[in-house]
Amino acid sequence: MNAKRGYVPEDDRNFSQEALTKMRKASKHAIYLINEGYDLKQATTFVGNHFVLSERQRLAIARSISTDEQLNTRKNKEKESVEGCEVWIDGFNTIITMEVMLSDSILFSCMDGTIRDLAALRGTYKIIPETREAAKMLFDFLSEMKISGIHILLDEPVSNSGRLKTLLAEIGEKYDFNLDIQIIKDVDRELYKKENVITSDAIILDNCKSWFNVMKRIIKIPEIDVIQVWK
Repeated sequence: MNAKRGYVPEDDRNFSQEALTKMRKASKHAIYLINEGYDLKQATTFVGNHFVLSERQRLAIARSISTDEQLNTRKNKEKESVEGCEVWIDGFNTIITMEVMLSDSILFSCMDGTIRDLAALRGTYKIIPETREAAKMLFDFLSEMKISGIHILLDEPVSNSGRLKTLLAEIGEKYDFNLDIQIIKDVDRELYKKENVITSDAIILDNCKSWFNVMKRIIKIPEIDVIQVWK
């Protein structure tokens, strides 16, 4: 397994300036279709076939675009500050995106303001050198926000969830906030019930009570670049 999270050599070609020009045109078609009620997968497959896009390019579009209704829903539930609050973190979703960032792999600026990646989990996960730094960066940021408590939910079916829990607990010991790390079977449904959720998972954003966009704030570091496949 390549330790550089989210990296695929073909991405230099998949997301070249020439490719992005074509993808942005394709995205306009896909956005129109999903706003007309078409399923996202069906829309990106149809548009991807028409514009002869690779699987990675189609996935990038699918993860970047949203319907007008979704954008309104997510915007209305987004919180500008969680200072003094408890937050609920979609553990693998958040840590993996930060690992991708620290690996200098590709990140995408999405229509709903989130930052997403193309790293595939599919039930397998391995701690890499960037994992520790990702956790520390996340905890540092939340500590500066004066968070009162952090709940991190990890998916039980995913391999090495126990090892990640141990690592996060070790790193979190030096911080003042209360840290709760749980390994549960259905993270998504648990987060549907919560406020102050930290995730970029579209389904969770549509169902949770409120959310806070951590990555949008962390990604403001000047040397970190993101790609936009829609316009």
